[in-house]
Amino acid sequence: MKLPTLESEPRDRLGRPLDDLRISVIDRCNFRCSFCMPAGHEYTFLPREQLLSFEEIARLAAVFVDLGVSKIRLTGGEPLLRRELEHLVEMLVAIPGVEDLALTTNGVLLVEKAEALVAAGLHRVTVSLPALDDDTFAKMSGEGHTVADVLAGIEAASAAGLGPIKVNAVVMRGVNENQIVPLARFLKERGHIARFIEFMDVGTVNDWDRGGVVSARSILETIDAELPLERLPRRKPNDVALRFRYLDDGVEGGVIASITEPFCGDCSRARLTADGKFYTCLFAAQGLDLKQPLREGQEHDGLARIVRSAWSDRSDRYSEERAASIAPGGEMPIRKIEMFRIGG
Repeated sequence: MKLPTLESEPRDRLGRPLDDLRISVIDRCNFRCSFCMPAGHEYTFLPREQLLSFEEIARLAAVFVDLGVSKIRLTGGEPLLRRELEHLVEMLVAIPGVEDLALTTNGVLLVEKAEALVAAGLHRVTVSLPALDDDTFAKMSGEGHTVADVLAGIEAASAAGLGPIKVNAVVMRGVNENQIVPLARFLKERGHIARFIEFMDVGTVNDWDRGGVVSARSILETIDAELPLERLPRRKPNDVALRFRYLDDGVEGGVIASITEPFCGDCSRARLTADGKFYTCLFAAQGLDLKQPLREGQEHDGLARIVRSAWSDRSDRYSEERAASIAPGGEMPIRKIEMFRIGG
């Protein structure tokens, strides 16, 4: 149960609370996904000394929890590349008020890490898997790993007690559209939750074009034609996924429609990068540095005032404004932070 705060929990200019914190623990990744960190680019990664320590992450997380956060998700890059991540999990679940601690991963390191993560207190895991055949998988995720590597990670996580697993699949027109039904069927049969995601314009290196977007409506129609389903309401207004369930067995799935059905009006998510930048929107260009005041000795209450002020001043709703920014004759938005740095 969340402990009461000394002050009221902040609301931004649109009345949105601060409920969900996504923490990127590292900007490196062992995949080169075309929608996030495609091959063929030169990447400069943060040196170790610029990364927040686990103790610093836990201190900042406690600040956010005091301001209303109850859900924390660890992301990257690939978060399991951060050594001994289970120690951070232990520290975060010990914070009074943390009700849900999840991890998003490409899955390949779960074979060796799943049991330790569960023992440390991790509640849930989401794994990325855009295809079931290796050729399409390689087009989406880069060379060096196979579908079998990811499936082994999913099985390890399930065996360790983290099931049912949420499995995310970004859908790109002309690349993996033909994988929608196979993925839906495969995951349904195993009781896992398939979540299909519209190709998003996060960052600048993924060559995003609206023509590459397969809409949530189209995804649902494609699945329904083979595996009849019904739509479900969101459990909470600030949940990102549009839910559905299959009519024959009740297994659930979801689609995330940031492009065609944006949900900015209910967004309650904050993001903290591996080097301590606080972002109030996935599509932001500028972040607020929390590492400097933290390392200069700022106390908990002082850090809380900084975060409260930034959140109270928040008016982000990029996805709802996207259409105007990319309309014919309109200018593209300013350069945005890359997905592998902000954590998706």
